[in-house]
Amino acid sequence: MSESDSDPEWESESVFPLEDGLFADSYTEVTQFHFCGHVLSIKQSFGARLGVAAPVWDAALSLCSYFEKKNLDFRGKKVIELGAGTGIVGILAALQGGDVTITDLPLALEQIQGNVQANVPVGGRAQVRPLAWGLDQGVFPEDYDLVLGADIVYLEQTFPLLLGTLRHLCGPNGTIYLASKMREEHRTGSFFHDMLPQHFQLELAQRDEEENINIYRATHRGG
Repeated sequence: MSESDSDPEWESESVFPLEDGLFADSYTEVTQFHFCGHVLSIKQSFGARLGVAAPVWDAALSLCSYFEKKNLDFRGKKVIELGAGTGIVGILAALQGGDVTITDLPLALEQIQGNVQANVPVGGRAQVRPLAWGLDQGVFPEDYDLVLGADIVYLEQTFPLLLGTLRHLCGPNGTIYLASKMREEHRTGSFFHDMLPQHFQLELAQRDEEENINIYRATHRGG
């Protein structure tokens, strides 16, 4: 889908589905999470405005736990998080020394910015920017060392847009980490098993059977 025939408003509605009765009660909750020796205080603004962008999803916690377990080195790395929601994954990457850009659609940026200000000290390298897949990834660099995403593969119509965005952002020697609840009803598996391997070398880095969450590691073929 080209920029000329895409509707950003449709894009926002699609990525933040607002079902009747879903998140009908508006409230704010601050929860503390412990990763890599850091205490992260994450504000979640539940309500119809943000919908699925409001909560910290289990896949994000799984990805943070994976980084802690593997002691992934973010120092000096150029990092971008897609569909950040609360920003917890990108915030952890920044606290671990990464130069991080945390992205989502404009509706979610206020929540992310608040969490960045609450957790990343002055001098930390974390910026918050809007990014709609398939529309404006071209204004971002093409040489990120790490591209991160947690539970962003759930709407089949966005799969080609996400794939194109990943191909643009991931540098020649870059690595993509995607954590995802493997929802059959959303055809999540088709993205990882059919689409992503067409352009990237894909590895199942971790599987949580109880939570049905996979973490995939992807690199450019031949890279």
